[in-house]
Amino acid sequence: MRILVLRGGALGDFLVTIPALRLLRNRWPGAQIELVGNARAAELGLVGGLLDSVHSQHEVRWSALYDGAPLRPEFAHWLGRFDLVISFWSDLDGALRRHFPQKPGDFIASGPKVSTKPAAKHFCDALAPLGLMTADYVARLDLSASVQAEADQRLGDFRDFVAYHPGSGSPKKNWPAGRWAELAARLGQPALAISGEAEQTDILWPEDLFVQRAHEWPLPLLAGALRRCSRYFGHDTGISHLAAAVGAESVLLFGPTDPETWAPPGEHVRVVKSGADLASIRVSDVVKAIQPTRKARF
Repeated sequence: MRILVLRGGALGDFLVTIPALRLLRNRWPGAQIELVGNARAAELGLVGGLLDSVHSQHEVRWSALYDGAPLRPEFAHWLGRFDLVISFWSDLDGALRRHFPQKPGDFIASGPKVSTKPAAKHFCDALAPLGLMTADYVARLDLSASVQAEADQRLGDFRDFVAYHPGSGSPKKNWPAGRWAELAARLGQPALAISGEAEQTDILWPEDLFVQRAHEWPLPLLAGALRRCSRYFGHDTGISHLAAAVGAESVLLFGPTDPETWAPPGEHVRVVKSGADLASIRVSDVVKAIQPTRKARF
């Protein structure tokens, strides 16, 4: 059995697809499952055993799927080797669909637009024609022993730490920088400060606080580090979904986006929201949210 999944987007988009990928893997444990999408994010599916191969969504060859011209023979032959193709790519005019064989059940298309709560339900519901259904939308990410060991080696003696991801892809989704520092001072634990490209890194962490910076760490190693944190704080970001997927006790701050759709589900995740403006969330609000969360047993 060979399965091809077309799924675009960034880290969070991949992670909300994990419950659907797990449905496929559980149904066909010996299948060759390949994914076209964000290669950096999908590497997590490789180390977690959900995927067997990953292809970057930025490769030029995929643009031919939206062209009316016939595909190059070798590309058409490669696509024809798959028994099942599942597309979460946009295909408003059906151009992509026309490139696949017309056998019943060999092609499933759902598109990327999410209208379900939570978002993971959208991708799981698309698999209903295959007889695959679930009400469990919690993303659970497994890590190999070697990946976890490498993450532990990178952390060294850094233990009993709190992980913070104060950035996001949009300034509107960021809590004021000074409040991150105030929160860290209130908690008083060593801090793992996570940041990515073009994210805010100018947090003035308390001088008496030991801070280890995790700037653009490889995602599998960051996942392993998040498994070791005592607690995680972040925004509506892919990194927050990653923390939740490895079972970290998480407190997530939401502003303009809807947490019922975009917050990772799970009893170990607590959401703090006070209208559309993150600046209206006080440090005391975040501290109060700590107690109800708990470590997931993944």
